[in-house]
Amino acid sequence: MLKPGVVNRRLVGEIIDRLEQKGFKLVGLKLMSVPRELAEEHYAEHKGKPFYDELVDYVTCGPVVAMVWQADDCVALMRKYVGATKPSEAMPGTIRGDYCTHTARNIIHASDSDESAEREIKLWFKDEEIVDWHDCCNGWY
Repeated sequence: MLKPGVVNRRLVGEIIDRLEQKGFKLVGLKLMSVPRELAEEHYAEHKGKPFYDELVDYVTCGPVVAMVWQADDCVALMRKYVGATKPSEAMPGTIRGDYCTHTARNIIHASDSDESAEREIKLWFKDEEIVDWHDCCNGWY
């Protein structure tokens, strides 16, 4: 998910371009305003933590771009490419390392496990909104 800061900074195309150039296959995409209930369910594992309310407030303060990507070992690869959550720990060349300076205004969400990815995709997308298309470049990246 690209968070409101990406939309407001007009970086959506640039971030998607980077993910496509890396070789990730885009199979789901939508611009949306996030209802508070969805944000709370999405971040349920953080409920009770000091940053929870701020996180929910941020993701609901403006539009987000919800996405589903595919690749071999997608979750692990995406997590490395996105970079560490804390901007001071995110390496240059990662998305967070190149575009993020505040943890509370983290610009992108990436699932942390295959199980989380499955749960989150079901929260954000209906089955018919996922388009599993033939990628003729598969294996070239």
